[in-house]
Amino acid sequence: MDAAIGPSTRERSVSRAHVRCDAPHPIARLKSGLGNGPFALVALFVSPKTDFEKTVQEARLAFGPAEVIACTTAGEIADDGYAEGTIVAVGFPSALFAVTLVVVEDLARVSHHALIDEITASRAELAYAHAIFPQEFGFLMVDGLSRMEDQLMALLSMALGSTPVFGGSAGDGADFRRTLVSAGGRTLTSGAVLALVRTACGVKVFKTDHLRPTGTRMVVTEADPERRLVREINAEPAAREYARILGKDPEQLNQFTFAAHPVVVRMGGQHYVRAIQGVTETGELVFLSAIDEGLVLTLADAKPMVEHLAGELATLSTGGRPDIILAADCILRRREAEEKRLMADICALFSAYRVVGFSSYGEQVNGLHVNQTLTGVAIYPPAAM
Repeated sequence: MDAAIGPSTRERSVSRAHVRCDAPHPIARLKSGLGNGPFALVALFVSPKTDFEKTVQEARLAFGPAEVIACTTAGEIADDGYAEGTIVAVGFPSALFAVTLVVVEDLARVSHHALIDEITASRAELAYAHAIFPQEFGFLMVDGLSRMEDQLMALLSMALGSTPVFGGSAGDGADFRRTLVSAGGRTLTSGAVLALVRTACGVKVFKTDHLRPTGTRMVVTEADPERRLVREINAEPAAREYARILGKDPEQLNQFTFAAHPVVVRMGGQHYVRAIQGVTETGELVFLSAIDEGLVLTLADAKPMVEHLAGELATLSTGGRPDIILAADCILRRREAEEKRLMADICALFSAYRVVGFSSYGEQVNGLHVNQTLTGVAIYPPAAM
């Protein structure tokens, strides 16, 4: 597949393009697809089948002086919806956007105070230098195997105040072995990059999931929070107890089971998903976000996925459709769509509403790290909103 752009994307505030990762000269094709620019920011969502380091180095040269950020994915979202084996590019023109990056090279060794100070200062400097752009948001890419997203979001919440922020955890297909992010041509493991954006366009950061809590609750009675492991639920071996509650054989637990039967926690009057990644050989449950002893988990069931998504996207389009919706969509949502044979319907909705981005190992929104969620920013023409 050659590089492609959606209908009339050159006339819109944000450009998008995608190319098969095995195509000759993929970055040159993406540059042609995005148009001339100049761009303040180019974001790349890169299949793990790609030579990531080579891709980001070529992109840095091709798109300079734009800031270039990138991450590996658990699948991409391109013009026609869900995709695999592609590189997706999104270009933010400098006529409508201004961007500054805050890069965290090692999440395990970051100085909390220094990071908060850097983000606060960068945000203030960006606002001063580009006061003509009234709207702002933050976009985060973070290593999806770092297990540091919850701590990072707590810091960002303190530093960003009322600035809305969203993001996604870099993926590695369904392998969970190596996830990467990049900024300025540097490839980072256990790192993150925060793009602080000001724009003349209307923007709305959002999150949505189609899950609702049931009356079935369970308590985490033994856990290893650092490794996001739950050893016991209700004082019983975790996987066995979870399977018993579902009425299933513990040996049959798999990713489709976890996607169909997630658990949620209640915080601040709302429920947030705590997705299960897998089961260890010793029967522990591995979670994709923070977990601790004493936490009450509530089993959730799903509303109709297609109808719910259609309603949420329609709400974002009240008063006019966005030029683009930049999104991070949990890998478990993709797995559920596959299992329930909903891929064609979901892809049609993504295409119709110009959703672009990637499938992630976790999602971030306004101070929280969540799972099994679609989060993103809807970007409207400058005169909208």
